[in-house]
Formats: sequence, structure tokens, C-alpha cells
Amino acid sequence: MRLTGIVEMASKVVKLPHLYRFGTSRPSTLAAQRRNPPGKRRPRVFVEPISKDEWKYFRGDVVEVLAGKDSGKQGKVTQVIRARNWVVVENLNTHYRYVGKSGDYKGTYVPSEAPLLLNQVSLVDPTDKKPTETEWRFTEEGERVRVSVRTGRIIPRPVFQRRDGIIPEQWKDGPKDTSVEDALEKTYVPSLKTFQEEIMAKMGIIETRKQRKSFWY
Repeated sequence: MRLTGIVEMASKVVKLPHLYRFGTSRPSTLAAQRRNPPGKRRPRVFVEPISKDEWKYFRGDVVEVLAGKDSGKQGKVTQVIRARNWVVVENLNTHYRYVGKSGDYKGTYVPSEAPLLLNQVSLVDPTDKKPTETEWRFTEEGERVRVSVRTGRIIPRPVFQRRDGIIPEQWKDGPKDTSVEDALEKTYVPSLKTFQEEIMAKMGIIETRKQRKSFWY
């Protein structure tokens, strides 16, 4: 585990303003802040509420697109936006736009993946690679799993993968990574002494001079 993981766990939750409109960018990014400037009220988007227990799509799942120009194609989910019932599928439902426009330079023409609604995609059954309806069930051991309604097979949840592509369970510390023990080691004990007094105490210096009295009015 790297030090960045510990810092990420300790990060504070950002309080979003009233009527904040979610997009594909994180609320803390400049792109999201430009779309939601202070004082601007954008049209409200009504979304069918889906509880956390009933949510069936996760980053890393393989889905098939059911509508649009890429209907029938399969891809991996790279982003999930629960606030809008959106999923972003890798290299599917793309549109092109210019990035980095400045002055006379019109920018670079790059593809960008647009989000898809949940009713536009379907999970793929790993046994026959075909789309299927799913539901949550419990195994004999009490584990809650996703099951294909058509075949009755379990569709396992993908391994948790961070946004930088790292899987914590499979990560191995390298020579430049800070170990958890070193990061949590207590190396400083606070005291009421000044910096100079701490150095004098470490070096065994005894101050024999008396400090001149000062008065603050």
C-alpha cells in the first residue's frame, strides 16, 4: 500500500451546493466547477432513484450496449455515476471534440466517451457472452451475489480497481514505496518548548542567563 492510498482515505468529503448537477467530471475538478459556477441554477434533472443495495453495475463489468450507434457491441465499464444512473463504456458511444484550443490553434481532435443510461446497457453473462437480466440472491454461505436470470449462473463482481488502475489486493510495494509501518510511525512528540529550547535540551546546553522582562500594552 502506497502513501497516496493513506492520504486518499483521510481526504475530506466535499460538501456540494444545493441543486448541484452531476456530470462525468468529479466535483473537485475545474471542469465540474466551470459547469456549476456559484449562483448559476441549471435545469434540474430527474433521475429514477436506485438504492445502493439494488445497484448492479460496477467499474470493470462487461456490458452490451442495447441502443444507439454501438448497439450490440460489448465493452468494459470504466466509470459509474450513480447520481445520474450513468455508466461509461470503454471506446463505445464516443463523440469527437477539440481539446486544448488557444489563439489560432483550434486544438486536438480527440474521441470522448459519452455516458449511457442503465436501460441502454445490459450485463454480459460470462458463460455464453450474451446480455442477460440479473438479480441479487444469497448463496448457501450467506454471500450476496448477482445471478443471471436466464442461466442462473453467478456473475461475480469485478475486483476493486482504483482510478489510477491499481488493484490494492494485488499491489506489491516497490523500493520507492513508503510502507504502512513507516507512514504510521510516530517520529515527533509535540511539546511546549520552542525550537531553540528543544535543540538546547538535546545537546545538553544549560541557559544561565536571565531573560529580560518585557511588557506588552
